[in-house]
Amino acid sequence: MMKGLKKWRLFSMLTALMIFLAGCGNEQLSTLTPAGQVGKDQLNLMILATAIMVLVIIVVMIVYIFAIVKFRRSKLGEDFIPKQVEGNHTLEIIWTTVPIILLLILTVPTVIATYDLADTKGMDKKDENGNKTAVTVNVEANLYWWEFEYPDLGIVTAQELVVPTGEKVYFNLKAADVKHSFWIPAAGGKLDTNVDGINTFFLDFDKPSDSLEEGVFYGKCAELCGPSHALMDFKVKTLEREDFNAWVEDMKASADRAAPETAVAQEGQEIFEQSCISCHAVSGAGTTGGVGPNLATFGDRNRVAGFLEKDEENIKNWIKDPQEFKPGNRMPQPEDLPGRNGKELSDQELTALTEYLMGLSVEE
Repeated sequence: MMKGLKKWRLFSMLTALMIFLAGCGNEQLSTLTPAGQVGKDQLNLMILATAIMVLVIIVVMIVYIFAIVKFRRSKLGEDFIPKQVEGNHTLEIIWTTVPIILLLILTVPTVIATYDLADTKGMDKKDENGNKTAVTVNVEANLYWWEFEYPDLGIVTAQELVVPTGEKVYFNLKAADVKHSFWIPAAGGKLDTNVDGINTFFLDFDKPSDSLEEGVFYGKCAELCGPSHALMDFKVKTLEREDFNAWVEDMKASADRAAPETAVAQEGQEIFEQSCISCHAVSGAGTTGGVGPNLATFGDRNRVAGFLEKDEENIKNWIKDPQEFKPGNRMPQPEDLPGRNGKELSDQELTALTEYLMGLSVEE
């Protein structure tokens, strides 16, 4: 008796917890708060599938409870045998036809949506001047960071994807090392990035992300890719088309970025150019990235290494020992950088390098 009560208490607690947790989630990373039409279409399919499953459960439970109540032993006795319906053609037709109908109700819209969401022909459309009309982004997944190249616009960035609102944005996905998976929960389902081929799809966004709590949507790697898989985050900033065009021009202009104004930042630039420039670009103009993430917009990001709060201390700690925060990543220790000859960065050098990096901005 006591064991039965404990089981029911546990079941009740889990049910209450499930209901409570169902209310959790943020707009910037929840599949239940879609940011565009793709996410809405997929949410509708989820709701349809859930409704069908709930309907089946309810019907089965009603039949189950009815059978228990109507044919209970205390009412009809030990020897009562209900009427046997084996071979009843009517019932067999019903329980064969009903599942087929339910499957068709689920299958038809799913197949239609699958073909619609796989249609990327709009990526190649051009205007009368021969220019492509849609924004296309080449996404390259690395251990453990993301590169975003805009081949038709001549710019490249990393860790923070910037896209226009109110239109389809097309993606070419590939991986540089192992299989990853590109996923923006609020925008739509995930799609794998492979080392031996390119996957394509599109997403769209209804509104600018500046109305969100942190001003960005959250993106994740959804494929176990190594020890720091859970830390392979990126952010998505959505802008009105006019603002997006201005951002593109600012990215192109970053190739002619002015020298830092303060002496400390200038010292940081010298250290960067001696030890870091071989891996990291600081210009958003171009169509190729480096061995490491492009840092042209480092000062505009709200995270360090994709997941750490952006402040001076975290930047210094990340530079000083990147393996502590993202085990398995390919960023070397400072003493192993070119020109360091095994010498660690001093506090003064870290401060200078941090100030220089914080000044790498295209949005000021």
